[in-house]
Amino acid sequence: MTGRTYFAPQGGLPPQTRLHTGRAVFTDAYAVIPKGVMSDIVTSALPFWEGARAWILSRPLSGFAETFSQYILEVAPGGGSDRPEPEADVEAVLFVLEGALTVTLDGQSQVMQPGGFAFLPPASGWTTRNDGATPVRFHWFRKAYDFVDGIDVPDAFFVNEADVAPHPMPDTDGVWATTRFVDPTDMRYDMHVTIVTFEPGGVIPFEETHVMEHGLYVLEGKAVYRLNQDWVEVEAGDYMWLRAFCPQACYAGGPGKFRYLLYKDVNRHAKLAFR
Repeated sequence: MTGRTYFAPQGGLPPQTRLHTGRAVFTDAYAVIPKGVMSDIVTSALPFWEGARAWILSRPLSGFAETFSQYILEVAPGGGSDRPEPEADVEAVLFVLEGALTVTLDGQSQVMQPGGFAFLPPASGWTTRNDGATPVRFHWFRKAYDFVDGIDVPDAFFVNEADVAPHPMPDTDGVWATTRFVDPTDMRYDMHVTIVTFEPGGVIPFEETHVMEHGLYVLEGKAVYRLNQDWVEVEAGDYMWLRAFCPQACYAGGPGKFRYLLYKDVNRHAKLAFR
């Protein structure tokens, strides 16, 4: 874990003396939820979760991003859930920011430390508990699995970022790299959650414009990010939510690495609703 940091919200409220002007914005193409917005007052309680609260960063909205939801959950010592997922066809990815999260699947328990990643297929019946002495904070991605006749549903697995080598992006001399937790050519997966890392001064050197929706949570560092027609400053703890085809690029600002947790939907045909 040496050299890796994962920013996690702590809650609280700003003082009455603070100006309310901030960096939060919601447009037709993207949203930015800065870390300062993630206060106590915007958290949600969830059914069948004890000692827990959630910052719900994204959810399907008609006309905006529609494939997934993303939470940051904070679970107090002794808290957790024996019925975390209410929908049988929903898959999950968990990524731990702080603390230790125990996840039980098929009678076997895994203790996930910071940097821990879990893929949990639909109807897997997983449960979770904080057996530690301090709160645990983790991302929870939820997506209705897109079943395809003739393609199996992937199995559950657990891994830690520390055990996965980043893949340098082509022609970048390693200043832009992606940590991939699954094989991107494996058609069983209909979403990818990766970690993108830029060295100081690294860039996305063109405006990516593509069908995949994105959720981007900044784990470390700062950058200037291009979203549609705007340049916005982002830093550790900020969240960006992009609908399909929103142009995007970035400059990593330094002095350290700029790293973010990235969701995108993949490996499926576009749905044709009217035919």
